[in-house]
Amino acid sequence: MLKIHFVDNRQGPVWLADERFTIGQDSRNDLVIDAPEVSPFHAEIRQDHGFYYLTDVGSQSGTYVNDEKIGARFQIRSGDRVRLGGVALDFIDPAKAASKTGPTPRWLLQVIQGENQGHKYHVIGSMTFGRSVKCELCFTDPELSRRHAEFYLKGDVLEVKDLASANGVLVNQQKVTTTVLQPGDQIQLGSVILLVIGPKVQLPQAIDEDATVFMQAVDLPKLEKPEKPKAPPRAHTPNPLRAAAQGTTQRDVEPTVAARAVSRRWPMVLAGAVVLVAVALVLPQLL
Repeated sequence: MLKIHFVDNRQGPVWLADERFTIGQDSRNDLVIDAPEVSPFHAEIRQDHGFYYLTDVGSQSGTYVNDEKIGARFQIRSGDRVRLGGVALDFIDPAKAASKTGPTPRWLLQVIQGENQGHKYHVIGSMTFGRSVKCELCFTDPELSRRHAEFYLKGDVLEVKDLASANGVLVNQQKVTTTVLQPGDQIQLGSVILLVIGPKVQLPQAIDEDATVFMQAVDLPKLEKPEKPKAPPRAHTPNPLRAAAQGTTQRDVEPTVAARAVSRRWPMVLAGAVVLVAVALVLPQLL
């Protein structure tokens, strides 16, 4: 699609969106130019099967293409300069201009159904889509809003955003507000269906904060074994005999001497008891 630029920048650029596009001083023209050398109805452009034809409609100062005066149905192409009296207009195809001045765009939108079917449009930066002549992608489809949607690049990623349109934006038959596009996607805007052509883009996977994280055993902290409590030292009971043999003190030996004395008296006590029993048996007989 061609775009008209004023060489002296007196007015903003205008897209050639309609099949019939008129130029002149009169307010009923599609492009109104307020200049004394421009006639009320100066020229018209007709679009036929993707080609543009310029016709002078009886102006006083004439219509010139690349400084050549033209009459009826003169084909104009991207890069031509049209002069209406002293007003110069450049006709530019933004897609072709970008391919000459910079790297070839990697993303394209091809119309596979509806107005301008078969046309391909290169996506450069941010481009709006709608019925307004201020949109970079201007279509006359009545089902479109004036500013229906926006296509924009973020690095190598192409996204589309619905600009609060009346009929919405459908990507692969699903209504979206904003979404990332992939090659092969089909976008429906009104009755126009676009096919996305471009490189395959790998999107980073979102990290699920609630997902279980597995760690290797070697990464886990080692558990320390608790120390066993030490047993209290056992009380030492002295052996009287061993103490006597090792030369213990008098205080430690006294219990041992007493025990020996008791053991020496025990036979005498036993003998006395025997004598008493014998006397108890014999005495009644003597009496």
